[in-house]
Amino acid sequence: MNKSLMWRMLLVAAVVVTALIIFLPSLPDVRGSLPTWWPGNKINLGLDLQGGMHLIYQVESDKAVESFTGRLASSISNEAATKKIVLAGVKQTSPTTIEADVQNPADMDRLLSIASDLGVLDKVSQEGNKVVFALKNAEAARIKKNAVTQAVETIRNRIDQFGVAEPVIVQQGTDQILIQLPGVKDTQRALDLIGKTAQLEFKMLDETTQLTPPLPDSVPASDADSVLAQYKDKIPAGDEILFQRIVDHSTGAISKRPYLVKKDAIMTGDVLQEARMGISPRTKEAEVDFKLDPTGARIFDQATAANVGKRMAIILDNNVYSAPVIRERISGGSGSISGNFTEAEAKDLAIVLRAGALPAPLKPLQNLTVGPTLGSDSIQAGKKAIILGTLLVVIFMAVYYKLSGVIADFAVILNVVVLIGALALLNATLTLPGLAGILLTIGMGVDSNVLIFERIREELRTGKTVRAAIDGGYNKAFTTVLDSHVTTLITAAVLFQFGTGPIKGFAVSLSLGIMINLFTALVGTKVVFDLWTSRKKLEKLSI
Repeated sequence: MNKSLMWRMLLVAAVVVTALIIFLPSLPDVRGSLPTWWPGNKINLGLDLQGGMHLIYQVESDKAVESFTGRLASSISNEAATKKIVLAGVKQTSPTTIEADVQNPADMDRLLSIASDLGVLDKVSQEGNKVVFALKNAEAARIKKNAVTQAVETIRNRIDQFGVAEPVIVQQGTDQILIQLPGVKDTQRALDLIGKTAQLEFKMLDETTQLTPPLPDSVPASDADSVLAQYKDKIPAGDEILFQRIVDHSTGAISKRPYLVKKDAIMTGDVLQEARMGISPRTKEAEVDFKLDPTGARIFDQATAANVGKRMAIILDNNVYSAPVIRERISGGSGSISGNFTEAEAKDLAIVLRAGALPAPLKPLQNLTVGPTLGSDSIQAGKKAIILGTLLVVIFMAVYYKLSGVIADFAVILNVVVLIGALALLNATLTLPGLAGILLTIGMGVDSNVLIFERIREELRTGKTVRAAIDGGYNKAFTTVLDSHVTTLITAAVLFQFGTGPIKGFAVSLSLGIMINLFTALVGTKVVFDLWTSRKKLEKLSI
């Protein structure tokens, strides 16, 4: 046995052993009996094989435009106040228009200059002291596009922290998001985590205005709308009524506590740097501890210093989570949000705060739950297809090419073993189309051996020795085998780049199978032939 053959044999053996070692943790019955030092890589099953959630949301991007226009109106008002321009009013009259009214006509040019400096507004009309601005169409289109992109990233950040293996989160069309969460059992918790807008605001309570009658301490959750209707005409212009949701965990009863809150926020969640679940040392209940960035810390320090003894509401998505009394100036930019949370609720709230607020609300369009039973049926069907397909191929090759066909069968089995090991090494997600990719790889492996064997037959017909015919057959088939695999690999790469979900699963299985098949067909079977012919001089080849 020459050194080249020995090294090739060792290479094939090392690849097979490595593939088996990596693959074993993917077998549930074997995983528990493996030692702790064993590599922990395993194949993840896709949504169609283990069940989970399939969701489609529509990003209400018009709301993002409306919110942006509202901030522009606030910017104009604040800048006018800074420049001593007295305004009779600034209001948003539609999702894209702002109306401003100056008291002194001489200030109109300066007001127009403020709007022009923003760079995104056009003057639509001017009549007397009133002027109407409209958001530029190009800017509105940019905001809508960015809202969808940002929503995808925000959801991905939330899901990554939720701990779902191999989720699919992609934009679909112009304003839709496709979400697939394999293996998720707590579906309601996942829906809450994805759909929460998570707009965090800090606002002061209005404790000087006396409403008649006074706001009740709490009301049943179903009576919240009637409270708003009752006080609609009694609320000062700069105030609003928001509610705190209170859950009695012993009975499950839900009530709401109304608060009269200043509309203007002291600061928002944009200044949040960190958020995590903690346990209150005073109440021993779960809470969310947060840390602000330097800008937020400075604003928080100034706000608490100016409002000692007053109450500040911590608000998420227009729901008051807590309204503590500011007992002293709070420096350092740290604080906590308490709200009668369970640990799971506090953990999820911290996740959405860390991931950031959605730029626009999400409208659910489709919510499908794939049960584990359907997934198990798919796995069994896939197993049967692979076993039956492999068996038929093995029988055909053994019958048609005799002993050489048995060597080709060795290559097929080697291909499957190494492919499954490679999928486990990459922690790849195996889908039903992925199983189809494995079956297609088996077929391509056989096709490669057929090409090689036919070339060997041609060499034998010319009168060459068995050893020379084998070498000549492999040499002449090499280019054809390589070309066919490269073209298929290019197709698989395109599918992976532009496909989504299951299509990518198919592309991954096919790509790995193609590369591994080149190894098994050109190296694995050649090693067996060389080992066979090196033992004795063959006069005739069983092919």
